[in-house]
Amino acid sequence: MLQSLSYSIDFIQDEARQLVQKGAVGRQQPIYTLCKYIPAREWASVEAELETRGFLLRDRISDLMGREDWDND
Repeated sequence: MLQSLSYSIDFIQDEARQLVQKGAVGRQQPIYTLCKYIPAREWASVEAELETRGFLLRDRISDLMGREDWDND
């Protein structure tokens, strides 16, 4: 029997940051864009965690990522 992974908000935010840094997604794209990079069988768990934390799939990835620190300021 396959077990579904539980995705924490920290894990989801880290994944989003990595995808933005690699240029795979943009900060202004909606959160649902991340579903391309998370296995389909796990997306329901991710979506549930986002909903629990008050995020909508149409919110921007930058909203999910939160505050960013810049080294070159």
